[in-house]
Amino acid sequence: MSQFQEVLKQSGLHPKPAGLVLQYGTAGFRTNAKHLDHIMFRMGLLATLRSKKTTATIGVMVTASHNPEEDNGVKLVDPMGEMVTPTWEGYATQLANAEQEDLLAALKDVIEKEAIDMSQEANVFVGKDTRSSSASLSQAVMDGVSALGGHSKDYGLVTTPQLHYMVCCQNTKGKYGDATVEGYYSKLCQAFIQLTKSASNRTDDQKHLSVDGANGIGALKVREMEAHLKKELQISLFNDGSKGKLNHQCGADFVKVQQKAPTGVEMSPGERCCSFDGDADRIVYYFTDSEGQFHLLDGDKIATLISTFLKELLTQAGLDLKMGAVQTAYANGSSTRYLEDTMKVTVRCTKTGVKHLHHAAQEFDIGVYFEANGHGTVLFSKAAEEKIQRLAEDANINDERKRAARLLQNTVNVINQTVGDAISDMLLIEAILAIKGMTVQQWDSIYSDLPNRQLKVKVADRRVIDTTDAERRAVSPAGLQDAIDSLVKKYRKARSFVRPSGTEDVVRVYAEAETQESADDLAHDVSLAVYRLAGGVGGEPKQQL
Repeated sequence: MSQFQEVLKQSGLHPKPAGLVLQYGTAGFRTNAKHLDHIMFRMGLLATLRSKKTTATIGVMVTASHNPEEDNGVKLVDPMGEMVTPTWEGYATQLANAEQEDLLAALKDVIEKEAIDMSQEANVFVGKDTRSSSASLSQAVMDGVSALGGHSKDYGLVTTPQLHYMVCCQNTKGKYGDATVEGYYSKLCQAFIQLTKSASNRTDDQKHLSVDGANGIGALKVREMEAHLKKELQISLFNDGSKGKLNHQCGADFVKVQQKAPTGVEMSPGERCCSFDGDADRIVYYFTDSEGQFHLLDGDKIATLISTFLKELLTQAGLDLKMGAVQTAYANGSSTRYLEDTMKVTVRCTKTGVKHLHHAAQEFDIGVYFEANGHGTVLFSKAAEEKIQRLAEDANINDERKRAARLLQNTVNVINQTVGDAISDMLLIEAILAIKGMTVQQWDSIYSDLPNRQLKVKVADRRVIDTTDAERRAVSPAGLQDAIDSLVKKYRKARSFVRPSGTEDVVRVYAEAETQESADDLAHDVSLAVYRLAGGVGGEPKQQL
Protein backbone atom coordinates (compact mmCIF):
# COMPACT_ATOMS: atom_id res chain seq x y z
CA MET A 1 0.00 0.00 0.00
CA SER A 2 1.54 3.24 -1.15
CA GLN A 3 0.26 5.32 1.78
CA PHE A 4 2.25 3.14 4.18
CA GLN A 5 5.36 3.75 2.05
CA GLU A 6 4.75 7.48 2.58
CA VAL A 7 4.45 6.91 6.36
CA LEU A 8 7.71 4.97 6.33
CA LYS A 9 9.51 7.65 4.34
CA GLN A 10 8.18 10.54 6.47
CA SER A 11 8.77 8.78 9.79
CA GLY A 12 12.45 8.55 8.89
CA LEU A 13 12.47 12.37 9.09
CA HIS A 14 10.96 12.16 12.60
CA PRO A 15 12.98 9.30 14.12
CA LYS A 16 12.29 7.92 17.61
CA PRO A 17 15.26 7.91 20.02
CA ALA A 18 15.81 4.20 20.80
CA GLY A 19 14.60 3.10 24.22
CA LEU A 20 12.58 6.25 25.01
CA VAL A 21 9.25 5.31 26.63
CA LEU A 22 6.44 7.82 27.31
CA GLN A 23 2.93 7.36 28.67
CA TYR A 24 -0.22 9.16 27.40
CA GLY A 25 -1.74 10.47 30.63
CA THR A 26 -4.60 12.81 31.62
CA ALA A 27 -2.71 15.67 29.99
CA GLY A 28 -1.57 13.71 26.93
CA PHE A 29 2.19 13.42 26.44
CA ARG A 30 4.40 15.91 28.26
CA THR A 31 8.18 16.06 28.53
CA ASN A 32 11.22 18.04 27.44
CA ALA A 33 10.50 19.41 23.93
CA LYS A 34 13.60 17.86 22.39
CA HIS A 35 12.19 14.33 22.93
CA LEU A 36 8.88 15.02 21.20
CA ASP A 37 9.40 15.31 17.43
CA HIS A 38 8.61 11.62 16.69
CA ILE A 39 5.65 11.72 19.12
CA MET A 40 4.11 14.67 17.27
CA PHE A 41 4.45 12.96 13.88
CA ARG A 42 2.85 9.80 15.26
CA MET A 43 0.00 11.73 16.93
CA GLY A 44 -0.68 13.23 13.50
CA LEU A 45 -1.00 9.63 12.21
CA LEU A 46 -3.25 8.64 15.13
CA ALA A 47 -5.50 11.71 14.81
CA THR A 48 -5.96 10.85 11.12
CA LEU A 49 -7.03 7.30 12.03
CA ARG A 50 -9.35 8.64 14.74
CA SER A 51 -10.93 11.02 12.22
CA LYS A 52 -11.48 8.17 9.72
CA LYS A 53 -12.96 6.01 12.49
CA THR A 54 -15.38 8.68 13.80
CA THR A 55 -16.01 10.27 10.36
CA ALA A 56 -15.52 13.59 12.15
CA THR A 57 -12.88 16.29 12.63
CA ILE A 58 -10.33 15.59 15.41
CA GLY A 59 -8.16 18.16 17.20
CA VAL A 60 -4.47 18.02 18.10
CA MET A 61 -3.19 20.63 20.59
CA VAL A 62 0.54 21.23 21.03
CA THR A 63 1.07 22.53 24.59
CA ALA A 64 2.52 21.61 27.96
CA SER A 65 0.12 23.86 29.87
CA HIS A 66 1.63 24.95 33.22
CA ASN A 67 4.95 23.09 32.74
CA PRO A 68 8.22 25.05 32.35
CA GLU A 69 9.00 26.68 29.00
CA GLU A 70 11.54 24.04 27.87
CA ASP A 71 8.85 21.32 28.00
CA ASN A 72 6.12 20.69 25.47
CA GLY A 73 3.33 18.21 24.98
CA VAL A 74 0.40 17.10 22.87
CA LYS A 75 -3.19 16.03 23.43
CA LEU A 76 -5.93 14.80 21.14
CA VAL A 77 -9.44 16.24 21.08
CA ASP A 78 -12.47 14.06 20.24
CA PRO A 79 -15.40 15.15 18.01
CA MET A 80 -17.53 16.95 20.62
CA GLY A 81 -14.51 18.79 21.98
CA GLU A 82 -13.99 16.24 24.75
CA MET A 83 -10.85 14.29 25.65
CA VAL A 84 -10.00 11.23 23.60
CA THR A 85 -11.35 7.87 24.91
CA PRO A 86 -9.22 5.60 27.18
CA THR A 87 -8.88 2.93 24.45
CA TRP A 88 -7.34 5.49 22.11
CA GLU A 89 -5.10 6.81 24.90
CA GLY A 90 -3.77 3.24 24.92
CA TYR A 91 -3.20 3.34 21.16
CA ALA A 92 -1.38 6.67 21.57
CA THR A 93 1.04 5.10 24.06
CA GLN A 94 1.50 2.04 21.83
CA LEU A 95 2.23 4.12 18.74
CA ALA A 96 4.52 6.54 20.58
CA ASN A 97 6.70 3.78 22.00
CA ALA A 98 6.98 1.53 18.92
CA GLU A 99 10.62 1.41 17.78
CA GLN A 100 11.21 2.81 14.31
CA GLU A 101 11.11 -0.60 12.56
CA ASP A 102 7.86 -1.59 14.37
CA LEU A 103 5.89 1.56 13.59
CA LEU A 104 3.98 0.19 10.60
CA ALA A 105 3.00 -2.96 12.49
CA ALA A 106 1.70 -0.81 15.41
CA LEU A 107 -0.24 1.36 12.96
CA LYS A 108 -1.78 -1.62 11.18
CA ASP A 109 -2.70 -3.11 14.56
CA VAL A 110 -4.88 -0.07 15.38
CA ILE A 111 -6.42 -0.11 11.88
CA GLU A 112 -7.36 -3.81 12.24
CA LYS A 113 -8.64 -3.59 15.84
CA GLU A 114 -10.86 -0.63 14.98
CA ALA A 115 -11.80 -1.90 11.49
CA ILE A 116 -10.93 1.50 10.00
CA ASP A 117 -11.91 2.22 6.41
CA MET A 118 -8.71 3.78 5.05
CA SER A 119 -10.52 5.30 2.08
CA GLN A 120 -12.57 7.49 4.46
CA GLU A 121 -11.68 11.20 4.37
CA ALA A 122 -9.86 12.57 7.46
CA ASN A 123 -9.77 16.12 8.89
CA VAL A 124 -7.59 17.32 11.74
CA PHE A 125 -7.49 20.77 13.40
CA VAL A 126 -4.08 21.69 14.85
CA GLY A 127 -3.35 24.39 17.44
CA LYS A 128 -0.25 25.42 19.38
CA ASP A 129 0.80 27.54 22.36
CA THR A 130 3.53 30.20 22.49
CA ARG A 131 6.52 27.98 23.38
CA SER A 132 9.51 28.37 21.03
CA SER A 133 9.37 24.63 20.26
CA SER A 134 5.67 24.64 19.30
CA ALA A 135 6.08 25.77 15.67
CA SER A 136 8.29 22.87 14.54
CA LEU A 137 6.38 20.36 16.68
CA SER A 138 2.98 21.34 15.24
CA GLN A 139 4.52 21.02 11.77
CA ALA A 140 5.52 17.44 12.69
CA VAL A 141 1.84 16.75 13.59
CA MET A 142 0.75 18.04 10.16
CA ASP A 143 3.43 15.91 8.47
CA GLY A 144 1.86 12.89 10.19
CA VAL A 145 -1.62 13.85 9.01
CA SER A 146 -0.53 14.30 5.39
CA ALA A 147 1.52 11.06 5.42
CA LEU A 148 -1.78 9.16 5.80
CA GLY A 149 -3.58 11.35 3.29
CA GLY A 150 -5.50 13.40 5.85
CA HIS A 151 -6.28 17.14 5.62
CA SER A 152 -5.08 19.42 8.40
CA LYS A 153 -6.18 22.94 9.25
CA ASP A 154 -3.59 24.95 11.15
CA TYR A 155 -5.20 27.30 13.67
CA GLY A 156 -1.78 28.56 14.71
CA LEU A 157 -1.60 30.18 18.14
CA VAL A 158 -4.75 29.36 20.15
CA THR A 159 -5.56 28.47 23.76
CA THR A 160 -6.31 24.79 24.41
CA PRO A 161 -10.02 25.51 25.12
CA GLN A 162 -10.29 27.46 21.86
CA LEU A 163 -9.15 24.41 19.88
CA HIS A 164 -11.66 22.21 21.75
CA TYR A 165 -14.34 24.80 20.88
CA MET A 166 -13.39 24.83 17.15
CA VAL A 167 -13.60 21.02 16.95
CA CYS A 168 -17.06 21.03 18.56
CA CYS A 169 -18.32 23.84 16.28
CA GLN A 170 -17.07 22.01 13.19
CA ASN A 171 -18.69 18.69 14.15
CA THR A 172 -22.04 20.24 15.14
CA LYS A 173 -22.05 21.97 11.72
CA GLY A 174 -22.03 25.39 13.37
CA LYS A 175 -24.81 24.68 15.89
CA TYR A 176 -22.39 25.23 18.78
CA GLY A 177 -20.92 28.32 17.10
CA ASP A 178 -18.66 29.44 14.29
CA ALA A 179 -15.36 27.48 14.11
CA THR A 180 -13.15 30.60 14.05
CA VAL A 181 -11.35 32.54 16.76
CA GLU A 182 -13.49 35.57 15.83
CA GLY A 183 -16.63 33.43 16.19
CA TYR A 184 -15.46 32.35 19.65
CA TYR A 185 -14.94 35.95 20.81
CA SER A 186 -18.27 37.11 19.36
CA LYS A 187 -20.33 34.37 21.00
CA LEU A 188 -18.76 34.70 24.44
CA CYS A 189 -18.53 38.49 24.53
CA GLN A 190 -22.08 39.08 23.25
CA ALA A 191 -23.41 36.77 25.96
CA PHE A 192 -21.26 38.57 28.56
CA ILE A 193 -22.54 42.00 27.45
CA GLN A 194 -26.15 40.76 27.60
CA LEU A 195 -25.59 39.38 31.11
CA THR A 196 -24.02 42.59 32.43
CA LYS A 197 -26.85 44.70 30.96
CA SER A 198 -29.01 43.43 33.80
CA ALA A 199 -26.49 44.71 36.36
CA SER A 200 -27.45 48.26 37.17
CA ASN A 201 -25.01 51.15 37.65
CA ARG A 202 -21.67 49.37 37.45
CA THR A 203 -18.85 51.80 38.16
CA ASP A 204 -15.55 51.76 36.25
CA ASP A 205 -13.96 50.27 39.38
CA GLN A 206 -16.39 47.37 39.26
CA LYS A 207 -15.65 46.87 35.56
CA HIS A 208 -11.92 46.66 36.20
CA LEU A 209 -10.00 43.38 36.49
CA SER A 210 -6.27 42.63 36.66
CA VAL A 211 -5.28 39.53 34.70
CA ASP A 212 -2.00 37.59 34.97
CA GLY A 213 -1.54 35.93 31.56
CA ALA A 214 1.27 33.60 32.79
CA ASN A 215 3.42 34.97 29.89
CA GLY A 216 1.50 32.54 27.70
CA ILE A 217 -1.12 32.18 24.98
CA GLY A 218 -3.95 33.39 27.26
CA ALA A 219 -2.39 36.85 27.38
CA LEU A 220 -2.34 37.13 23.57
CA LYS A 221 -5.94 36.02 23.28
CA VAL A 222 -7.23 38.37 26.00
CA ARG A 223 -5.60 41.21 24.02
CA GLU A 224 -7.34 40.07 20.83
CA MET A 225 -10.68 39.78 22.60
CA GLU A 226 -10.66 43.20 24.28
CA ALA A 227 -12.32 45.07 21.40
CA HIS A 228 -15.29 42.64 21.53
CA LEU A 229 -15.94 43.54 25.19
CA LYS A 230 -16.83 47.16 24.32
CA LYS A 231 -15.35 48.42 27.61
CA GLU A 232 -17.86 46.39 29.65
CA LEU A 233 -14.81 44.71 31.17
CA GLN A 234 -11.65 46.78 31.53
CA ILE A 235 -8.62 44.56 31.79
CA SER A 236 -5.14 45.41 33.05
CA LEU A 237 -2.96 42.66 31.62
CA PHE A 238 0.22 41.58 33.42
CA ASN A 239 2.79 38.94 32.43
CA ASP A 240 1.71 39.33 28.82
CA GLY A 241 4.73 37.50 27.40
CA SER A 242 6.56 40.61 26.21
CA LYS A 243 9.46 40.06 28.63
CA GLY A 244 8.84 37.34 31.26
CA LYS A 245 9.26 33.58 30.96
CA LEU A 246 6.22 31.30 30.50
CA ASN A 247 4.80 30.13 33.87
CA HIS A 248 7.88 31.41 35.72
CA GLN A 249 6.74 32.84 39.08
CA CYS A 250 3.35 33.51 37.56
CA GLY A 251 0.22 31.72 36.36
CA ALA A 252 -2.59 29.88 38.13
CA ASP A 253 -0.47 26.94 39.28
CA PHE A 254 2.18 29.17 40.88
CA VAL A 255 -0.47 31.24 42.71
CA LYS A 256 -2.36 28.16 43.93
CA VAL A 257 0.72 26.29 45.17
CA GLN A 258 2.65 29.25 46.60
CA GLN A 259 -0.48 30.98 47.99
CA LYS A 260 0.88 34.34 46.90
CA ALA A 261 0.49 36.87 44.11
CA PRO A 262 2.51 36.37 40.91
CA THR A 263 5.60 38.44 40.20
CA GLY A 264 4.88 41.49 38.07
CA VAL A 265 1.27 42.10 39.15
CA GLU A 266 0.55 45.44 40.81
CA MET A 267 -2.28 44.99 43.31
CA SER A 268 -4.13 47.56 45.39
CA PRO A 269 -5.96 46.30 48.50
CA GLY A 270 -9.38 44.84 47.68
CA GLU A 271 -8.74 44.79 43.93
CA ARG A 272 -9.88 41.73 41.93
CA CYS A 273 -7.13 39.80 40.20
CA CYS A 274 -7.04 36.48 38.38
CA SER A 275 -4.36 34.23 36.90
CA PHE A 276 -4.55 31.91 33.88
CA ASP A 277 -2.22 28.95 33.44
CA GLY A 278 0.09 28.53 30.42
CA ASP A 279 -2.55 27.25 27.97
CA ALA A 280 -5.49 29.14 29.54
CA ASP A 281 -7.61 26.19 30.69
CA ARG A 282 -7.34 27.03 34.41
CA ILE A 283 -8.13 30.16 36.40
CA VAL A 284 -7.87 31.27 40.02
CA TYR A 285 -8.88 34.60 41.59
CA TYR A 286 -7.26 36.45 44.51
CA PHE A 287 -6.95 39.78 46.31
CA THR A 288 -5.09 41.32 49.23
CA ASP A 289 -7.01 42.89 52.11
CA SER A 290 -6.28 46.20 53.86
CA GLU A 291 -3.79 44.41 56.16
CA GLY A 292 -1.89 43.10 53.12
CA GLN A 293 -3.12 39.54 53.75
CA PHE A 294 -3.38 37.42 50.55
CA HIS A 295 -6.73 35.67 49.84
CA LEU A 296 -7.02 32.94 47.18
CA LEU A 297 -10.34 32.05 45.53
CA ASP A 298 -9.64 28.68 43.95
CA GLY A 299 -11.75 26.19 41.96
CA ASP A 300 -13.88 25.36 45.04
CA LYS A 301 -14.79 29.04 45.56
CA ILE A 302 -15.48 29.44 41.82
CA ALA A 303 -17.73 26.35 41.73
CA THR A 304 -19.62 27.61 44.77
CA LEU A 305 -20.22 31.05 43.24
CA ILE A 306 -21.44 29.56 39.94
CA SER A 307 -23.60 26.87 41.60
CA THR A 308 -25.25 29.42 43.90
CA PHE A 309 -25.98 31.74 40.94
CA LEU A 310 -27.49 28.95 38.82
CA LYS A 311 -29.52 27.54 41.70
CA GLU A 312 -31.04 30.99 42.40
CA LEU A 313 -31.87 31.50 38.70
CA LEU A 314 -33.54 28.08 38.43
CA THR A 315 -35.70 28.93 41.45
CA GLN A 316 -36.64 32.36 40.02
CA ALA A 317 -37.39 30.84 36.61
CA GLY A 318 -39.50 28.08 38.20
CA LEU A 319 -37.53 25.47 36.26
CA ASP A 320 -37.38 21.97 37.65
CA LEU A 321 -33.94 20.84 36.49
CA LYS A 322 -31.59 18.46 38.30
CA MET A 323 -28.46 20.39 39.20
CA GLY A 324 -25.30 19.04 40.78
CA ALA A 325 -21.77 20.12 41.69
CA VAL A 326 -18.94 17.65 41.10
CA GLN A 327 -15.81 17.77 43.25
CA THR A 328 -12.81 15.59 44.09
CA ALA A 329 -11.58 14.55 47.54
CA TYR A 330 -9.32 17.64 47.47
CA ALA A 331 -12.30 20.02 47.61
CA ASN A 332 -12.28 21.89 50.90
CA GLY A 333 -14.79 20.45 53.38
CA SER A 334 -16.28 23.91 53.96
CA SER A 335 -17.27 24.24 50.29
CA THR A 336 -18.96 20.82 50.32
CA ARG A 337 -20.88 21.68 53.50
CA TYR A 338 -21.96 25.08 52.16
CA LEU A 339 -23.25 23.61 48.88
CA GLU A 340 -25.09 20.70 50.52
CA ASP A 341 -26.42 22.31 53.70
CA THR A 342 -26.98 25.97 52.78
CA MET A 343 -27.66 25.85 49.03
CA LYS A 344 -29.23 22.35 48.97
CA VAL A 345 -27.19 21.46 45.88
CA THR A 346 -26.37 17.77 45.24
CA VAL A 347 -22.61 17.22 45.49
CA ARG A 348 -20.94 14.24 43.79
CA CYS A 349 -17.34 13.27 44.59
CA THR A 350 -15.20 11.58 41.91
CA LYS A 351 -11.63 10.45 41.44
CA THR A 352 -9.03 13.13 40.67
CA GLY A 353 -8.71 13.99 36.97
CA VAL A 354 -10.80 16.19 34.71
CA LYS A 355 -12.24 13.33 32.66
CA HIS A 356 -13.81 11.79 35.80
CA LEU A 357 -15.40 15.12 36.77
CA HIS A 358 -16.64 15.82 33.24
CA HIS A 359 -18.21 12.38 33.04
CA ALA A 360 -20.00 12.74 36.41
CA ALA A 361 -21.26 16.23 35.48
CA GLN A 362 -22.97 14.76 32.40
CA GLU A 363 -25.33 12.84 34.70
CA PHE A 364 -27.12 16.07 35.71
CA ASP A 365 -29.33 18.47 33.73
CA ILE A 366 -26.84 21.13 34.85
CA GLY A 367 -23.47 19.89 36.13
CA VAL A 368 -20.91 22.29 37.60
CA TYR A 369 -17.42 20.85 37.99
CA PHE A 370 -14.15 22.39 39.12
CA GLU A 371 -10.93 20.99 40.45
CA ALA A 372 -9.40 23.02 43.28
CA ASN A 373 -6.61 24.04 40.83
CA GLY A 374 -9.13 26.15 38.88
CA HIS A 375 -9.88 23.82 35.96
CA GLY A 376 -13.59 23.44 35.34
CA THR A 377 -16.77 24.39 33.51
CA VAL A 378 -20.55 23.86 33.49
CA LEU A 379 -22.40 21.29 31.37
CA PHE A 380 -26.03 21.68 30.28
CA SER A 381 -27.98 18.68 28.96
CA LYS A 382 -29.79 19.07 25.63
CA ALA A 383 -33.13 18.91 27.50
CA ALA A 384 -32.03 21.65 29.92
CA GLU A 385 -30.97 23.96 27.09
CA GLU A 386 -34.28 23.41 25.30
CA LYS A 387 -36.34 24.09 28.45
CA ILE A 388 -34.41 27.31 29.11
CA GLN A 389 -34.85 28.38 25.48
CA ARG A 390 -38.61 27.70 25.51
CA LEU A 391 -39.11 29.61 28.74
CA ALA A 392 -37.11 32.62 27.51
CA GLU A 393 -39.37 32.81 24.45
CA ASP A 394 -42.66 32.23 26.34
CA ALA A 395 -44.85 35.35 26.14
CA ASN A 396 -47.17 34.19 28.94
CA ILE A 397 -44.80 34.25 31.91
CA ASN A 398 -44.19 37.01 34.44
CA ASP A 399 -41.22 39.37 34.29
CA GLU A 400 -39.22 37.69 37.06
CA ARG A 401 -39.37 34.29 35.38
CA LYS A 402 -38.55 35.81 31.95
CA ARG A 403 -35.55 37.73 33.35
CA ALA A 404 -34.21 34.56 35.01
CA ALA A 405 -34.72 32.51 31.83
CA ARG A 406 -32.91 35.12 29.72
CA LEU A 407 -30.02 35.23 32.19
CA LEU A 408 -29.80 31.43 32.03
CA GLN A 409 -29.82 31.57 28.24
CA ASN A 410 -26.90 34.01 28.14
CA THR A 411 -25.09 32.01 30.81
CA VAL A 412 -25.26 28.94 28.55
CA ASN A 413 -23.69 31.00 25.75
CA VAL A 414 -20.86 32.51 27.79
CA ILE A 415 -19.72 29.04 28.92
CA ASN A 416 -17.38 26.84 26.89
CA GLN A 417 -18.93 23.47 27.69
CA THR A 418 -16.26 21.44 25.91
CA VAL A 419 -13.56 21.89 28.57
CA GLY A 420 -12.35 24.18 31.38
CA ASP A 421 -11.62 27.57 29.81
CA ALA A 422 -9.98 30.43 31.73
CA ILE A 423 -11.34 33.13 29.39
CA SER A 424 -14.92 31.82 29.46
CA ASP A 425 -14.81 31.18 33.24
CA MET A 426 -13.46 34.71 33.79
CA LEU A 427 -16.34 36.26 31.81
CA LEU A 428 -18.90 34.16 33.71
CA ILE A 429 -17.45 35.07 37.12
CA GLU A 430 -17.27 38.76 36.22
CA ALA A 431 -20.91 38.68 35.02
CA ILE A 432 -22.10 36.93 38.20
CA LEU A 433 -20.30 39.40 40.49
CA ALA A 434 -21.82 42.29 38.49
CA ILE A 435 -25.37 40.87 38.53
CA LYS A 436 -25.22 40.07 42.25
CA GLY A 437 -23.50 43.40 43.01
CA MET A 438 -20.83 41.47 44.91
CA THR A 439 -17.29 42.49 45.75
CA VAL A 440 -14.50 39.93 45.69
CA GLN A 441 -14.37 40.13 49.52
CA GLN A 442 -18.09 39.28 49.77
CA TRP A 443 -17.56 36.35 47.43
CA ASP A 444 -14.62 35.14 49.53
CA SER A 445 -16.67 35.32 52.73
CA ILE A 446 -19.47 32.99 51.44
CA TYR A 447 -17.64 30.37 53.53
CA SER A 448 -14.22 30.07 55.24
CA ASP A 449 -11.88 27.32 54.09
CA LEU A 450 -10.87 24.78 56.69
CA PRO A 451 -7.08 24.95 57.19
CA ASN A 452 -5.38 22.15 55.24
CA ARG A 453 -2.00 20.72 54.40
CA GLN A 454 -0.75 18.57 51.53
CA LEU A 455 2.42 16.46 51.83
CA LYS A 456 4.24 13.86 49.72
CA VAL A 457 5.83 10.63 50.99
CA LYS A 458 8.42 8.82 48.85
CA VAL A 459 7.75 5.09 48.58
CA ALA A 460 9.47 2.19 46.81
CA ASP A 461 6.35 1.42 44.74
CA ARG A 462 3.26 3.61 44.67
CA ARG A 463 1.13 0.67 43.48
CA VAL A 464 0.98 -0.76 47.02
CA ILE A 465 -1.62 1.94 47.75
CA ASP A 466 -5.08 1.13 46.44
CA THR A 467 -8.09 3.36 47.12
CA THR A 468 -11.88 3.29 46.93
CA ASP A 469 -14.79 5.73 47.51
CA ALA A 470 -13.47 8.32 45.00
CA GLU A 471 -9.96 8.00 46.50
CA ARG A 472 -11.17 8.93 49.99
CA ARG A 473 -10.36 5.54 51.60
CA ALA A 474 -7.33 3.26 51.30
CA VAL A 475 -8.04 -0.46 50.78
CA SER A 476 -4.38 -1.49 50.83
CA PRO A 477 -1.86 -1.83 52.42
CA ALA A 478 -3.60 -3.57 55.32
CA GLY A 479 -4.03 -1.43 58.42
CA LEU A 480 -3.39 1.94 56.75
CA GLN A 481 -7.03 3.12 56.66
CA ASP A 482 -7.55 2.05 60.29
CA ALA A 483 -4.49 4.07 61.26
CA ILE A 484 -5.79 7.14 59.36
CA ASP A 485 -9.25 6.77 60.96
CA SER A 486 -7.85 6.72 64.48
CA LEU A 487 -5.54 9.71 63.78
CA VAL A 488 -8.44 11.75 62.33
CA LYS A 489 -10.46 11.16 65.54
CA LYS A 490 -7.84 13.13 67.53
CA TYR A 491 -8.75 16.46 65.83
CA ARG A 492 -11.88 18.59 65.40
CA LYS A 493 -13.56 18.93 61.94
CA ALA A 494 -10.80 16.72 60.60
CA ARG A 495 -10.46 14.45 57.59
CA SER A 496 -7.50 12.99 55.74
CA PHE A 497 -6.90 10.74 52.77
CA VAL A 498 -3.93 9.36 50.83
CA ARG A 499 -3.60 8.50 47.16
CA PRO A 500 -0.77 7.35 44.88
CA SER A 501 0.64 9.94 42.49
CA GLY A 502 -0.21 9.34 38.85
CA THR A 503 3.32 10.14 37.70
CA GLU A 504 5.99 9.30 40.32
CA ASP A 505 6.65 6.91 43.23
CA VAL A 506 5.17 9.15 45.89
CA VAL A 507 2.00 9.01 47.94
CA ARG A 508 0.08 12.27 48.31
CA VAL A 509 -1.33 13.06 51.74
CA TYR A 510 -4.17 15.54 52.32
CA ALA A 511 -5.36 16.64 55.76
CA GLU A 512 -7.76 19.32 56.98
CA ALA A 513 -8.86 20.31 60.45
CA GLU A 514 -10.23 23.20 62.52
CA THR A 515 -6.85 24.93 62.98
CA GLN A 516 -3.73 25.11 60.79
CA GLU A 517 -1.67 23.56 63.59
CA SER A 518 -4.06 20.57 63.78
CA ALA A 519 -4.05 20.17 59.97
CA ASP A 520 -0.20 20.24 59.96
CA ASP A 521 0.02 17.71 62.82
CA LEU A 522 -2.55 15.40 61.23
CA ALA A 523 -0.79 15.52 57.83
CA HIS A 524 2.52 14.67 59.54
CA ASP A 525 0.99 11.79 61.56
CA VAL A 526 -0.63 10.33 58.42
CA SER A 527 2.67 10.70 56.49
CA LEU A 528 4.42 8.63 59.16
CA ALA A 529 1.71 5.95 58.92
CA VAL A 530 2.17 5.84 55.12
CA TYR A 531 5.97 5.69 55.48
CA ARG A 532 5.76 2.79 57.94
CA LEU A 533 2.97 0.79 56.33
CA ALA A 534 3.47 1.45 52.60
CA GLY A 535 7.23 1.02 52.18
CA GLY A 536 8.58 4.53 52.61
CA VAL A 537 12.11 5.22 51.31
CA GLY A 538 14.73 7.66 52.60
CA GLY A 539 14.43 9.13 56.10
CA GLU A 540 11.17 9.26 58.06
CA PRO A 541 9.04 12.32 57.18
CA LYS A 542 10.07 15.25 59.39
CA GLN A 543 7.50 17.64 60.87
CA GLN A 544 7.64 20.85 58.84
CA LEU A 545 8.09 23.81 61.17
